[in-house]
Amino acid sequence: MSDSTTETEPTSQDGAVLTRGGEGRVTLPVEGMSCASCASRVEDALEATDGVIDASVNVATERANVSVDPSWVGVRPLVTAVEDSGYEVRTTESTLTVQGMSCASCVSRVEDALEDVSGVAEATVNLATDRATVRYVPGAAEPADFTVAIREAGYDVVGTEGADDRTDVERQAREDEQRSMKRRFVWALAFALPVFVLEMGFMHVPAMEAWITDQVSTQTLYYVLFALASVVQFGPGLYFYKHGWPALKNGAPDMNTLVMIGTTAAYGYSVVATFLPSVLPEGTVHVYYEAAATIVTLILAGNYMEALAKGRASDAIRTL
Repeated sequence: MSDSTTETEPTSQDGAVLTRGGEGRVTLPVEGMSCASCASRVEDALEATDGVIDASVNVATERANVSVDPSWVGVRPLVTAVEDSGYEVRTTESTLTVQGMSCASCVSRVEDALEDVSGVAEATVNLATDRATVRYVPGAAEPADFTVAIREAGYDVVGTEGADDRTDVERQAREDEQRSMKRRFVWALAFALPVFVLEMGFMHVPAMEAWITDQVSTQTLYYVLFALASVVQFGPGLYFYKHGWPALKNGAPDMNTLVMIGTTAAYGYSVVATFLPSVLPEGTVHVYYEAAATIVTLILAGNYMEALAKGRASDAIRTL
């Protein structure tokens, strides 16, 4: 342990991390210290934290300089250690408006993504208001880092900087999201309905099967179904790829991931049956375009209704 009252070390701004070989250096602004004994207690608490190699505290500058090993993952354990010893780390709060969350699992993923940012001490997310509140050490993290982390987790952030009324900006963002959901649903329904009618009618209504067979060949029907289903899968259905793939990549698959995988399997098998039927075993050449298109459409309908309900709930909460 170093001399807490006399030692000074070259540091960067509060919270900054300097890499020296495999070792990192973190500077924390600590409040509430009044003597060498206070500094000693903070040093002891920091040095007892996993990943900390050495800590020195200067009462005069109210700074704790901490050397950490390469396994160091963020300032959160350091902030906790200082607070548990009876002192405070000077932090700043930032509030972001998050779009795309639909359940408690989404909330957990956003919180985890924010807390993985090295300078974050604490992150809390409110699903009803679509707000994420982040407490962080200035210099170790910046609001732009939080936006990047949230978007990499598969969600979006509404820019409210410079707005006179944050509530109005958030309300406008919710209305835009609702319109976008409605547009995707209507678009999917317009193309999924004929796919469903043609494929189900062909398979289960003898009279319709006879009529369709008289008009076009089965292979031609497959081509038509392929064209219609492709519009649904990669038009409005692209929403599930944009949100489901990041969740899967981060090891936290959600409903969007499930829809993405399920519809891709049905659509992909159908494409093989349409264009490469010879590679499939005899008697297994069937298409499931209606399954993929119907699932996408129904989930989008649910998302739209959920967005409407959540918007009303958010307005009610803010009114209270």
